[in-house]
Amino acid sequence: MIKRCLSLAFVAFNLSTIGYAQTQTHKSLALELEEVARVATVMVDGDVCQRIMTERALKKLFVVDPEDQWAGSDNFDVNAEPFIQTKKTLMRLAKLRPYPIDCNLWMLFKENPRKIQILIRNQYEMSRFWTWGVLYQDIPPEMAEVLASGKPKTVVGKNDLISVLTPVYNSLGEIVGLVEVVSRAQMNWQENVK
Repeated sequence: MIKRCLSLAFVAFNLSTIGYAQTQTHKSLALELEEVARVATVMVDGDVCQRIMTERALKKLFVVDPEDQWAGSDNFDVNAEPFIQTKKTLMRLAKLRPYPIDCNLWMLFKENPRKIQILIRNQYEMSRFWTWGVLYQDIPPEMAEVLASGKPKTVVGKNDLISVLTPVYNSLGEIVGLVEVVSRAQMNWQENVK
């Protein structure tokens, strides 16, 4: 009986320790992602980001062709130089930590200020906010908060996703977009245990 009680106590202790480690991992992961986001705000050039989409694509993006509802998606294109420059910056930012991170670029539209688009996604295609196949979407409340305040925001979502939203500024000091720095807590914890 005593052995059984000790055995149960040992199991309970181990389970609570694992739970504590995962909680700590969530907190420490969030802090590390916040640091990457802080660097992203400094490194991502909003003027360059504003030149990524071509004028032709921007003009056709919000026009719905009654004969082809997907024509806007077919006309999506980018200017190669600013796209590649920004994508490389985001890829480098994702390498600041030794575990899988995506740094996604979300851009606002002058033509439609209530909409936002994920303009650049990266290697693991993780995002707390993007719906697959959607070219642009309404601005989620968490993003609206960052856009209004200019302060980064950490959001813990489903599937252990932790995202830090941080503003992207142009040379006039205007917020023109966001970088979403995102990783999955459980995946990182399992990798750190190995």
